[in-house]
Amino acid sequence: MKDDNFLRENNARHLWHPMGHPGALQENPPTIFTGAEGVYLHDLDGHSVIDAVGGLWCVNLGYSNEALKQTIATRVHQLPYCSNFGGSTNDAAIEASFAVREFFAEDGMARVFFTSGGSDAVDTALRLARQYHRLRGEPGRTKFLSLKKGYHGTHWGGASVNGNNRFRINYEPLLPGCFHLPAPYTYRNPFDESDPERLADRIVAAMADEIAFQGANTIAAFIMEPILGAGGVLVPHESLMPRLRDLCADHGILFIADEVICGFGRTGAWTGSRRFGVKPDMMTVAKGITSAYFPVGGCLVSDQIADVFETSNADGAIFTGYTYSAHPVGAAAVVTCLAETLRLDTKSNAGPRGTQLYEGALRLQEKYDFIGDVRGGVGLMCGIELVSDRAAKTPMDMDTMTRVHKAAYEAGTNTRLGMNNILMSPPLVISEAEVAQIIDNLDTAFATV
Repeated sequence: MKDDNFLRENNARHLWHPMGHPGALQENPPTIFTGAEGVYLHDLDGHSVIDAVGGLWCVNLGYSNEALKQTIATRVHQLPYCSNFGGSTNDAAIEASFAVREFFAEDGMARVFFTSGGSDAVDTALRLARQYHRLRGEPGRTKFLSLKKGYHGTHWGGASVNGNNRFRINYEPLLPGCFHLPAPYTYRNPFDESDPERLADRIVAAMADEIAFQGANTIAAFIMEPILGAGGVLVPHESLMPRLRDLCADHGILFIADEVICGFGRTGAWTGSRRFGVKPDMMTVAKGITSAYFPVGGCLVSDQIADVFETSNADGAIFTGYTYSAHPVGAAAVVTCLAETLRLDTKSNAGPRGTQLYEGALRLQEKYDFIGDVRGGVGLMCGIELVSDRAAKTPMDMDTMTRVHKAAYEAGTNTRLGMNNILMSPPLVISEAEVAQIIDNLDTAFATV
């Protein structure tokens, strides 16, 4: 390993980082992390902070799960790679597929197609949705519906159904036939509707109208996150997801639940779909499936979907996939991570710790008039929206947001900025005392505004 001076000198010089301006990152180099333990990150300067972001909504088990680390270390010596194309597979992949099916059986999922991550999983789901309809004799079903503010990765298909224009504008034109509905965002929406149930009514009506306008027989699938994470932790009314699911079923439209963030206990249930009482046709998963210790994702399908593919003619062959699909090290990590997730019962900790974080943020809102909105309270995720004028809901400027982010870090907590939102999704193993520290550190940071 090179010395500290080498790392500082070459930081962001040769590496372009995701989600950032390459020139700006050279002017203001990113923080260099060198270690982690529990829910803490350690940087090159010897500073330790609680990782209130959980990596990127993904390090559910924290940074010190020894069972998972040991599995990965052992497996890489035993079988570091094996192709899963065509006529070969590996023992870990078979075991992982069984474990995933068991974990998601209550959601109605019967098969898993392993990918390298969430973006891969979404693209796979969109492809399979179109192919499913083609196999059933409806090749005209090619369009997709999704929610504004929803996040579905950055591949061409995922970016096309994404509901945030930051991931779209510089790369357009994207996939044709993708249409977006209003988000369950009570603080900002085109209806000026602050009541979540009435807003749900409006969204359902908008979807029904869009289906009628496009023609149900042209729409392949609707995709949504049970709780919109990267879009600002937008928690819909409990009626919304079931009603949208029913609307899809009534019109032969596949319902894809994007569980990349919400799955594996983040919502206080093992899946967001389960939290809202929905059985989707397909699911996309990643992140918590290995607690991010190894890059793995998956597209899951129901028995109904599986049956159409498995009993079809040659057109049912799946000609999409990834070099690292069902990677033996990743597959072994999936098996251990699911076992550890169940053993630790992370969903049961997510509920009370999420309530604690949400209520702490609400108290801060009472104290600081530049906190316009606080969202969360369903599982362990929270969004705090800052404004320069609460009455006008004017988004806080980015210089102030950056200053708050830095002050929170210096106080001892790493958060994530999403425009004028502070987003948090701590590891699901976080303690009550550590959540209390996050709130205290945010208080210190807000005092600098």
